[in-house]
Amino acid sequence: MDLLNTIGIGAVSCYALLSTAYKSMQTVYARPKDHSLASDDLVFHAPPPSVDVIVPCYNEDPRTLSECLASIANQDYAGKLRVYVVDDGSANREKLAPVHHTYVGDPRFNFVLLRENVGKRKAQIAAIRRSSGDLVLNVDSDTTLASDVVTKLALKMQNPDIGAAMGQLTASNRNDTWLARLIDMEYWLACNEERAAQARFGAVLCCCGPCAMYRRSALLLLLDQYESQYFRGKPSDFGEDRHLTILMLKAGFRTEYVPDAIAATVVPDRMGPYLRQQLRWARSTFRDTLLALRLLPGLNHYITLDVVGQNLGPLLLALTVLAGLAQVALTATVPWWTVMMIAFMTMIRCSVASFRARQLRFLAFSLHTPINLFVLLPLKAYALCTLSNSDWLSRNSPVKGTDAGGEVFVPHPKSETSAGATPGYAAPLRRLNLARDSSTVTPAGVCSDD
Repeated sequence: MDLLNTIGIGAVSCYALLSTAYKSMQTVYARPKDHSLASDDLVFHAPPPSVDVIVPCYNEDPRTLSECLASIANQDYAGKLRVYVVDDGSANREKLAPVHHTYVGDPRFNFVLLRENVGKRKAQIAAIRRSSGDLVLNVDSDTTLASDVVTKLALKMQNPDIGAAMGQLTASNRNDTWLARLIDMEYWLACNEERAAQARFGAVLCCCGPCAMYRRSALLLLLDQYESQYFRGKPSDFGEDRHLTILMLKAGFRTEYVPDAIAATVVPDRMGPYLRQQLRWARSTFRDTLLALRLLPGLNHYITLDVVGQNLGPLLLALTVLAGLAQVALTATVPWWTVMMIAFMTMIRCSVASFRARQLRFLAFSLHTPINLFVLLPLKAYALCTLSNSDWLSRNSPVKGTDAGGEVFVPHPKSETSAGATPGYAAPLRRLNLARDSSTVTPAGVCSDD
């Protein structure tokens, strides 16, 4: 069985060479720029742009949503701020009503209540078509923002060439379980290595959904493409953040990462929800990588290496694992070279991360390696074989869209019937076209905080 050993050694050696080249360049490019070179981002050159914050919500825990909205209400931003909370047909709307009522007296807040669940993407679009700000900030309903997030992202967006920018993500529940701690470290690495290196060339490939800001003028140009994403003739109902980012790059805009705009989001603390999330993300990544390949000739060569490293690397690693398992099963011998090589690379990566983050806890990220080898790699293989499956997986009862018209009502929280309404803020109910091709929103949906 020397053939299996040879295959294993060859695959792991190729993986080591690719990973070393990729990660070395990533570490170099992820280093922060000289702050003096970014001085133009420190102050607004004109009155601060108006910002619309959009928060899609579906069956969210009331306490979690309350913390999210409180963090938005407490933003220290000098410009005009409006908030659109889109309830996407939540089954627990009665429990969420007290949270909505908390902000009835705040003229910045608007609530869009959809009668049926239409999915995050269409929920976002409902608010985008209702809003009018210069910038649009998408925030997940389980995410809390530091008080300066809007300011720092808006400062970055002063450059008209930038179409989107994301902040740094952390896990708000990282102390709950060992898995949440690992995911928190995974987020740090994804933001401060992967995204930071891509941002050096203005080509962040995925502005993550929990906290991403977009230029409204660019967003409107791409809204129809964003709304009508299909894969093999079927609507693609997830991967909104990655797809919209790729569309921004395709349209010629830069996409950026702002490391000091901190957003804390709730992450899975059990293996089941984590694997469902990873399966959904893997399908999205594979789908949009096909679209991103067309962009590579116009981007920096490092971005090409990044895409190759993220897609070819796991294939080589999977081949290594398969050859090793076959060797153990058929010859009862352990492929020590493969084991030592993977262990060595894991130690190096965790040590570099620990040094860069100045936190010893990243040495424990080595525990992620066996999860990646024996759980996530097979999951990615399954995702690749089931790319046409668009099930959300984490939703309780998703409603599939069909081709027909639909409308919703959008009440202003300071309507004349609202308790404590302030003169000057009253506004009548308005009709809003949610989607050109969706019958999942009932006409004349009743939207009232009473």
